[in-house]
Amino acid sequence: QVQLVESGGKLVQAGGSLRLSCAASGRTFSRNGMGWFRQAPGKERDFVAAISWIDDRTAYADSVKGRFTISRDNAKNTMYLQMNSLKPEDTAVYYCAASLSVNVKTSRLNYPYWGQGTQVTVSS
Repeated sequence: QVQLVESGGKLVQAGGSLRLSCAASGRTFSRNGMGWFRQAPGKERDFVAAISWIDDRTAYADSVKGRFTISRDNAKNTMYLQMNSLKPEDTAVYYCAASLSVNVKTSRLNYPYWGQGTQVTVSS
């Protein structure tokens, strides 16, 4: 059974920072890319960032480039999303996802495994 558990979401003021974590368990993700997506109320689930699990290849949505950083700790089977200079439009439920591909993937269709989500709220 694959399990992804996100944590770290909370209410923060605009301009502030947060670090989200995603702990993976149930199988070895040593050759799988992982990603972060977010979904605001009434909107679709959008790509935020992705990382290859075997090297440092990453990808970011244009809206978060330069502000968010995705990283992973292979030994802990954990992925992170450091979010800086947060804006009210970053408010959403953030989901961690794991793909079956070695490569970085930006489409949610490539991710069969999902966490339950963590709420990030940025106040103005």
